[in-house]
Amino acid sequence: MLAARANMIRAATRATVPRAAARAFATRTFDAAERAAAVYELARRGWVDQAPERDAVTKQYEFRDFDEAWGWMSRVALEAGRSDHHPEWTNVYSTVTVTLATHSAGGLSPKDTKLAAYCDRAALGGMG
Repeated sequence: MLAARANMIRAATRATVPRAAARAFATRTFDAAERAAAVYELARRGWVDQAPERDAVTKQYEFRDFDEAWGWMSRVALEAGRSDHHPEWTNVYSTVTVTLATHSAGGLSPKDTKLAAYCDRAALGGMG
């Protein structure tokens, strides 16, 4: 059952926009329709919209212990470095809370949905 759920989440989080197009939109926020669609998909995977207080999304991850949480954070940190997009996060023992917003664009952008997808896949044991 866990494998089936993992496959479903991996399929849902794969980028549907060609890579070149995704890079072209990487530094702008979503328009209203794009944002609504992105937040809907993110919410299906447990992300919480922070609007109207903030144009961002947040998710809390629970791991077995500190080592597992730290390992996940390390994987995400490496991906964040590669994509030049860094999350806001806190870690308390086995819990990691992540907030995503593209600071340079002033809100939620395709960079956030891409990193959210990576976070979800990495939490399931996938590496991207």
